[in-house]
Amino acid sequence: MEKLNAFVSFDFDNDHDLKGSLIAQAEDPESPFSLIDFSLTRAHHDSQWLSQAQSAIARCDVFIVLLGSRTSRAHGVLREVQIAKGLRKHRFQLKPQGTAPTSVKGAGPVVNWTWNKLKNMLSS
Repeated sequence: MEKLNAFVSFDFDNDHDLKGSLIAQAEDPESPFSLIDFSLTRAHHDSQWLSQAQSAIARCDVFIVLLGSRTSRAHGVLREVQIAKGLRKHRFQLKPQGTAPTSVKGAGPVVNWTWNKLKNMLSS
């Protein structure tokens, strides 16, 4: 089975640990996906950043938002969601177990983050 390329959107200032957990899952030999690593390194309004984000999101098969406590207010995430929506990418949000973060409007359904649910979302 060919792996899907997943673009991961996350709150760069607060959620590197969530991204690290997803990277570990992507590296599992049984994982149905690989990651496009496009971490925000410039302000979200920078035209070069915008071009790079559009290019990376266009190359992905699926767009995943990692929901942390401040993700719904992260400007880079909000802009990436709009790009993914405009490109009609399959989108969903991963909610870590035991948390109650606010979802991101337009980012797709919220899925409780378990290995089986993640594999199911990426296999369907």
